[in-house]
Amino acid sequence: MGKHTVEPARAISGGLEPPGDKSISHRYAMLAALAEGPSELRHFSSAADCQSTLECVGALGAEVRREKELVCVTGHGPRGLRGSKRALDAGNSGTTMRLLAGILCGQKFASTLTGDASLQRRPMRRVIAPLREMGAEIKAREDNFAPLEIRGGDLRPLEYAMPMASAQVKSAVLLAGLFADGTTSVSEPARTRDHTELALEAFGVPVEKRGRMVSVHGLVFGKGGGRLEGRQLEVPGDLSSAVFFIAAALLLPESNLLIHNVGLNPTRTAVLDLLASMGGAIRIVSPRVANGEITGDIVVRGSELKGGVIEGETVALLIDELPMLAALGPFTEEGIEIRDAKELRVKESDRIAALAENLKRMGARVEERPDGLRVEGRAAGRLHGAEIEPHGDHRIAMAFAVAGLAAEGATRIRDAECAGVSYPEFYKELERLAER
Repeated sequence: MGKHTVEPARAISGGLEPPGDKSISHRYAMLAALAEGPSELRHFSSAADCQSTLECVGALGAEVRREKELVCVTGHGPRGLRGSKRALDAGNSGTTMRLLAGILCGQKFASTLTGDASLQRRPMRRVIAPLREMGAEIKAREDNFAPLEIRGGDLRPLEYAMPMASAQVKSAVLLAGLFADGTTSVSEPARTRDHTELALEAFGVPVEKRGRMVSVHGLVFGKGGGRLEGRQLEVPGDLSSAVFFIAAALLLPESNLLIHNVGLNPTRTAVLDLLASMGGAIRIVSPRVANGEITGDIVVRGSELKGGVIEGETVALLIDELPMLAALGPFTEEGIEIRDAKELRVKESDRIAALAENLKRMGARVEERPDGLRVEGRAAGRLHGAEIEPHGDHRIAMAFAVAGLAAEGATRIRDAECAGVSYPEFYKELERLAER
């Protein structure tokens, strides 16, 4: 694709169904590979990241068949995986690498996990440390970066207090706990996504929750850990993908958008609460529950946004949405300030630096800080179109495509195809809904 050009629009209107949720798709595919018998996963994510997960579990011996949004995975039980002769390639997906590391630590064979250049720069010590405590042997470049060489086996149960809030680390330890002789518990300093816990229960594994502590029992020792069984499951629409269209509709005053079948897990909806508190006209209709996950439809109308400060525990709940929220800053009354978000520097790109760089290219006033940034509001002047450098980061590319809709003149996104990591249809859908 190379560059993609975004022209200004007056509204975002019509109906949209976002792709299947990435986080849930990853987890369903991995647990289906560990389950006994076939699973049918409907509305599975179209993201390249989730395709990486499917290719990895297929290389480990699960039978995988894909027909558009339907994915069929046949597993042979928790001990049914087999070693891969080649390194398992997680592509750009940190979720694939970190969660699969937990599973591979419980296997009685050696594995190597690698990924693309961006993923090989992302820190893995945070997941390596607790898995080593459980008895796994893991080698990593500089003891922190992929490729990861993992030699697993029967693991020791662990009571792990996470030093930082991370759903991926929590999930890796819980998945490793399925292969431990006893109860593995994880306590988190701030609430994070609970998709792994809900997915485990959907596949038949009991999960104990007490405050911010989550526990599972080992499956492979016959001591009450339940049993993973193949299931027919539907993946809700991805709220983190829908956020770009919600933001676009809020930005443009004549907008009227209906988004169907969106996942509304309470650990993910902080972004809706925040946007509503800023004055966003957002309404949820027809909520429903399946397999522990809440879904519903969202109605969005063009709105005047106040802006505000994002800090503290809220940051962990908004980590994927922060790029879009920062890019909204220049269109709000008070601007947007993000604090306590140092984690953004070790995502697919240094997102703090990438946001500051590209906002300045469009004429925004930005103060970059070690753990976040301050973006001035409307009084600093209207943004103009510019050449955007997303640094290979899908969320940066999509955030600035949305900002371009409300800027003066054309905005060109370099390396635009990087959006396919999470939302291959993004630009096509944005163009379909834009009214000029």
